[in-house]
Amino acid sequence: MVRGRYADPVFRRRTPSEPEAPEQPAAPATPQSDPGKGTPSKGRPTPKRSEAERRRRQPITAPKSRKEAYRRQRERLAQDRAKARAGMARGEDKYLPRRDQGPVRRMARDYVDSRRTLGSYLMWVLLASLMLNVLPIVLFRLISVFIPPLLLIIVLVEGVVISRRVTRLAAERFPDEERRGVGFYAAMRAMQIRRWRIPKPQVKIGDRIDL
Repeated sequence: MVRGRYADPVFRRRTPSEPEAPEQPAAPATPQSDPGKGTPSKGRPTPKRSEAERRRRQPITAPKSRKEAYRRQRERLAQDRAKARAGMARGEDKYLPRRDQGPVRRMARDYVDSRRTLGSYLMWVLLASLMLNVLPIVLFRLISVFIPPLLLIIVLVEGVVISRRVTRLAAERFPDEERRGVGFYAAMRAMQIRRWRIPKPQVKIGDRIDL
């Protein structure tokens, strides 16, 4: 067979005089971060603000004994009771019993507390009458017998008047609120000594309240 024209150049060995093809340079490794563009990544997500604040707080140490656990529980309960008493004295609804909650009852308390009532002096008068009754003077004994019933009748009349006024004002001001028993509530508060009332009065005697 006659060799082809191009057979020798393809299959012949390369002579040493022929230069080899240059190798391609390897691609440079891509840097993970560009120092000119900022700080490289830390490799972890940035913590949230709430987590950072929680880490800054002092860890709560567990009680070492059952006695210490009971002591901590008593202290916590005492703090809660003190907070509840302060809130009740201020008239905050979340600390008040159900009978004292709501805008209707607050209005009734302000109405009574802004007035000087005879019922608030009933207990002092009864105490004074008992002291007069032990004296050997006949006049004082007569006063101790007749004054308390007379004052009690006046206080009952005053309570009826206050009850009707508060009921009417509650119907005008809070037509959509529960008003049952608000008159009796106001009358009973009017018979209490002012400094012993709970919740404590939020207005002074003679103040003009917004009804």
